[in-house]
Amino acid sequence: MAWFDESVFYHIYPLGLVGAPKKNKYTKPVSRIKEIIPWVDHLVDIGCNALYIGPLFQSVGHGYETTDYKTLDSRLGTNEDLVEFVKYCHEKKVHVIFDGVFNHVGRDFFAFQDVKKNREQSAYKDWFCNVNFNNDNSYHDGFNYDNWGGYDLLVKLNQRNPAVIDYICSVIQYWVDTFDVDGIRLDAADVLDFDFMKALRQQANTIKPDFYLMGEVIHGEYNRWSNPEHLHAVTNYALHKALYSGHNEHNYFEIAHTVKRLNDMGHIRLYNFVDNHDVARIASKLTNPAHLIPVHILLYTLPGVPSIYYGSEWAIEGKKERWSDWNLRPQIDLESMQEIPLTQVISTLGHVRQTTPAISYGEYQELLLTNRQYAYRRGNVIVMVNNDENVAHIDVSVDNGTYTGVLSGQVMEIKDGHMSVDLPACGGEIWLPDREETFEPIDYQVDMPKPEEKTIDLPKEVRQVPYEEMSVEELQACILQKMANNGPVTEQMKQSVLENVYHDSLLNWVKSFR
Repeated sequence: MAWFDESVFYHIYPLGLVGAPKKNKYTKPVSRIKEIIPWVDHLVDIGCNALYIGPLFQSVGHGYETTDYKTLDSRLGTNEDLVEFVKYCHEKKVHVIFDGVFNHVGRDFFAFQDVKKNREQSAYKDWFCNVNFNNDNSYHDGFNYDNWGGYDLLVKLNQRNPAVIDYICSVIQYWVDTFDVDGIRLDAADVLDFDFMKALRQQANTIKPDFYLMGEVIHGEYNRWSNPEHLHAVTNYALHKALYSGHNEHNYFEIAHTVKRLNDMGHIRLYNFVDNHDVARIASKLTNPAHLIPVHILLYTLPGVPSIYYGSEWAIEGKKERWSDWNLRPQIDLESMQEIPLTQVISTLGHVRQTTPAISYGEYQELLLTNRQYAYRRGNVIVMVNNDENVAHIDVSVDNGTYTGVLSGQVMEIKDGHMSVDLPACGGEIWLPDREETFEPIDYQVDMPKPEEKTIDLPKEVRQVPYEEMSVEELQACILQKMANNGPVTEQMKQSVLENVYHDSLLNWVKSFR
């Protein structure tokens, strides 16, 4: 198996973490990426052994409007700084993957600038999709083109152009040769051309042993992307949604059904998470903050590799505000953060995950399922969770032997093939068979701060144009207005709208209202 099959990822959005300016003036580099080095020690301390960091390369704003794929964003430092950063990660036995934003580029990208200057005579006009010199765009360039998400800022690359494929492959080769990167998370993989992804996989198979390609996919049959010809793994948005709603609604059937549906797709590799740089923090999603414990037990033990988004190990909150993602991507002073029971649980889960191959490779088998209790095995490891606010008694069939609970420290000798356990309220346990290691009990039954209640701030008006001409933000506002016309709009309803950034999807949504 590959290194990524046994990984526990830590996810950092670097521009936010270091408090970089939101607009890049392309001035002298400032070596802010050096400030992230202590975070490498921290992620190792909490049981992670892989880092997904990005976007990293020169851009004008949030990082996903790439200006130069071969130069570290000047707000973060120099290429030499990035070389040293990855080297330090490897010294700590941490694999590193970068964000690969290959679906679109920013308007300052050299090839697009050439199109602006030379128009029909540009050698790069076919590098972009559906360039039309008979129309205009929102920047009034005198031509238009396909973009991502309704944003003319993000110019869609023509991934069927051999010159574009060769260029992106040269970028990946450069990243390996220069920075020794171990893999790439492909941004917006669900709209990438499949032949383009196949070309990337062919290169990955030869460029470096076990070079990892993980794609951002939100909806669909994940095996279309995660397979031997295309990507190694995909983001598991299906489980992400089930984990928080399954707890908010006391409905473990939703989570179990999601796992079964994913298993039915065949052998697919999954990148599991409960929050990231695009969606609200898990501490802001859960109605009961105590559910953070069973949520993370499931994250670390269900099929797929787990990932922690920086700061969420301390249960920090964050929601999209006024159509902006910046609240999800805060600057954090590592030294000021204090360990809480959740941090201890996550650290223990990371240690157990790395030292228990059965959790990475063991067959999943459901043992017990109710709305509020859920038990399953991964190989010979037994996992139990309880979303009820009261202690729950669980009785399941297991193999005989000695089992050690990693959160309670309890040791049980099973001789009759039945394990009977009282699970704490809003808690859970992982039972390891024949483990000589002892575990200190973690007291996680403490009051945790509830997410701040905020009123729903709905926009007062939307530009009166056909839906097709509205921006993503306008469509989101329009949907919220229509929801409000039908009744109260909850924070969860609002977040579900704001987290959808796909123009076509929002267009269909707004048209569904009568």
